[in-house]
Amino acid sequence: TGRNQMLLFSPQQMNQLGADSFTQMKQQEKVSTDARMNAYVGCVAKAVTAQVPASYGITSWEVVVFDSKEINAFALPGGKIGVYSGLLKVAKNQDQLATVIGHELTHVLAQHSNERLSRDQLTGIGLAVADAAIGSSDSLGGAATMAALGLGVQVGIALPYGRTQESEADRLGLELMARAGFNPAEAVTLWQNMSAASGGKAPPQLLSTHPSDQSRIANLQAQQAEVQPLYQQAKASGLVPQCKA
Repeated sequence: TGRNQMLLFSPQQMNQLGADSFTQMKQQEKVSTDARMNAYVGCVAKAVTAQVPASYGITSWEVVVFDSKEINAFALPGGKIGVYSGLLKVAKNQDQLATVIGHELTHVLAQHSNERLSRDQLTGIGLAVADAAIGSSDSLGGAATMAALGLGVQVGIALPYGRTQESEADRLGLELMARAGFNPAEAVTLWQNMSAASGGKAPPQLLSTHPSDQSRIANLQAQQAEVQPLYQQAKASGLVPQCKA
């Protein structure tokens, strides 16, 4: 997007943080054994990740479905993707699931976790996470690492992605899914579903670091003119994912 970033941590450090946190997640959360669900999520993730340029240096992605009612997904540095089964109640087709996966992948590709940790180094939080990365056994350090990577661990510190990062992930994720052959128009429907699922409990935009549902939907609608040609090009070249839920 041309936006400047302050990045203080190396790719190796970030990859190690991602790998360690993903291992911890698999130990703490129930991993789904539903073969059909795993195949479906894996199919969508494979199609989207195939569009990640080789220049990012991620040669393989590990995809895990967690058996949980939580409506969520995440991606971590080092090629890790987690999808909660509850998300599939809201992301009702392959295009909508690709919207979420593309969004989360973009947080990794745009180095948003690194940017956030670098920012928070000024407050001392980033330093604690750096200590965890080099082998600290402090349990709070491990929890802080996971919170900083966007895994929602409640440890008394809030490290959310900012509005700029969320909007950036929406925009770039839309491009990624379109290049993979998923219909970006479904991103609008996905966030309409998300809004309905929240039951009106989402905070007003001024009280949240995330764009409001309506702002997000309006932005995604406005971006369709840019990404629909990418989707049409993908289809013309034979990229037509057939992932069955």
